[in-house]
Amino acid sequence: MSRTQQQFQPSPLDVLIIGAGLSGIGAASALTEKCPDKRYLILERREAIGGTWDLFRYPGIRSDSDMYTLSYSYKPWTNRKAIADGPNIKRYIEEMAEESGAIHTIRFRHRVVSASWSSTDALWTVTAMVADDDGNEHEQHYQTRFISSCSGYYSYDEGHRPTFPNEDAFEGQIVHPQFWPEDLDYSGKRVVVIGSGATAVTLVPAMTEKAAHVTMLQRSPSYVVSRPQTDGIAQSLQKVLPLPLAHGLTRWKNVLLGSFFYDIARRKPEMFRQRLLNMVKTQVGSDVDMKHFSPSYKPWDQRLCAVPDGDLFHDLRAGRASIVTDTIERFTPRGILLSSGEELEADIIITATGLKLNALGDVALTVDGEPVAFGDCMSYKGMMLSGIPNMIVTFGYTNASWTLKAELTSNYTCRLIRHMDRKGYRMAVAYRDPSVGVMPFLDFTSGYVQRATDILPKQGDRAPWQVHQNYLKDKLAIQYGRIDDSVMQFR
Repeated sequence: MSRTQQQFQPSPLDVLIIGAGLSGIGAASALTEKCPDKRYLILERREAIGGTWDLFRYPGIRSDSDMYTLSYSYKPWTNRKAIADGPNIKRYIEEMAEESGAIHTIRFRHRVVSASWSSTDALWTVTAMVADDDGNEHEQHYQTRFISSCSGYYSYDEGHRPTFPNEDAFEGQIVHPQFWPEDLDYSGKRVVVIGSGATAVTLVPAMTEKAAHVTMLQRSPSYVVSRPQTDGIAQSLQKVLPLPLAHGLTRWKNVLLGSFFYDIARRKPEMFRQRLLNMVKTQVGSDVDMKHFSPSYKPWDQRLCAVPDGDLFHDLRAGRASIVTDTIERFTPRGILLSSGEELEADIIITATGLKLNALGDVALTVDGEPVAFGDCMSYKGMMLSGIPNMIVTFGYTNASWTLKAELTSNYTCRLIRHMDRKGYRMAVAYRDPSVGVMPFLDFTSGYVQRATDILPKQGDRAPWQVHQNYLKDKLAIQYGRIDDSVMQFR
C-alpha cells in the first residue's frame, strides 16, 4: 500500500464523528455552535447524507415519532405533516448540514472499521476503508481526541431475515424492505407482507394504492395507534407566534404528553391496553377480528406502531387490505401455506421481519492494545461506555423520538470538551464500580432487541449507570448535572 493511502491527517482532530444521519449532523451542528474553535470531520460510509432516511426507500417510509420531537429544538419543523415521510426528513437533515456548515466536513464513502486508543498519546487512531469510483478500497487513518459515534444501532448490510421452509418453491418475488428494488412493479399484484411492526403497518396502506390486494401476515399482533397526520395545535401556534417559539412550545407539549401516557401505560397497563383496543375497534369496525390487534404483552413492552390518520384501518375496512394472524408452514409455488391449512396466494412477498442490531457500526475497538467487547461494557448516562476513554455513543429512546436523546448527547459532548479544556485534561473515562448491579441495556421484549442482548452494553442498577427512557430525567442529569461527578475520571 502506498504512503499516500496510509497517511494520517496533518494534525489530530478534536472530534471525529461517525455517521452523517440525523444524529451525526446534529452532533456537528452542536460543535459548530458551542465549540467553534474545534476541528471535526464526519466519516460517512454511504454516498449521501441522511442515514436511515437515505437507506430505506420502500413505499410509504415515514417516521413513527412526531416531527416536532424528531426534529431538533433549534431548527423548527415547518412541514404540515407531523408524521413525516422519509424524503421530507432527509431534506430536513440536508438543510441542517447546509446551514451549520457540516456539509463541508463530510467525507463520503469512508467505512470505519477500527479505532485504537493510546493513553500515552491521549488519542484515537481511526482506520477507515475508502472506496473509489471503481469500488476499490484503500485505508485512511485519522487521529482524534474524541470519537462521537452516530452510526445508529442496526446493520446497514443486512436486516433480520429468517429463512422460511421451501422458499425456493415460490414462483414470485421475495423482497426485504431494507433493500427495496427501485424497479419493483407491484401494480395489480397480490402482495403479502410478513411482519407486524412499524415497517409492515407502513407498507400495507402505501402499497394498496397500486396493488390488487395487500395482506399483512403476522405471527403475533402489535399495538397499533392512530395519530393525526397534522398537529392542529402546532399549526395554530405557528400562525400567532414566532416560529422558534411555536416550535418550542409544540415540542414540549409532545414531550410531556408522551411522558404522561407512557407513565400511565406502565403504572396501569391493563387500563391502558383496553383503551388502545377500544380505539382500534372504533377504527376498524365490526368486520375485523380484534384478535389481530390484541398482543399478549403489556403496552410499551415493545414500541407502539403509529398509523397517521388511521390509514391502515381505512384500508382494512375498505377491503383493499387484510390481516392474518398465523404461523408459516412453508412457502408454495403460489404463495404461503399457513399452519391453519390456509394458503395465501401472492405474486410478491415482502419480508418485513425486522432489523439486525449491531454495536457501534461493527467497529473493532482496542484500548491500549486490548480488544474491547461492547457487550462487556456498562453504559454511563446512556452516552459513554465504562473503561473506554473519550468516546461518546449516541443512542436514542425506545419510547420517544431518537433525536431527544441525540440532542442531549451532542450538547453533553460540548460541555465535556469545554470542561476538559478549562482544566487542562486530555482524557475522560468512566470506571465501573464492581458493586453496581448488571441489568440489560434495554428493557424491551422486541425480537430485534432480544437477539442483540449479547452485543449491546449493559446498564447498572443505580445512577449514573442507569439508562433512563425518560427525557425529563435525562435533561436534568445530562444537561444540568455535574461533569466531574466522581465517577468520570480525568487525566
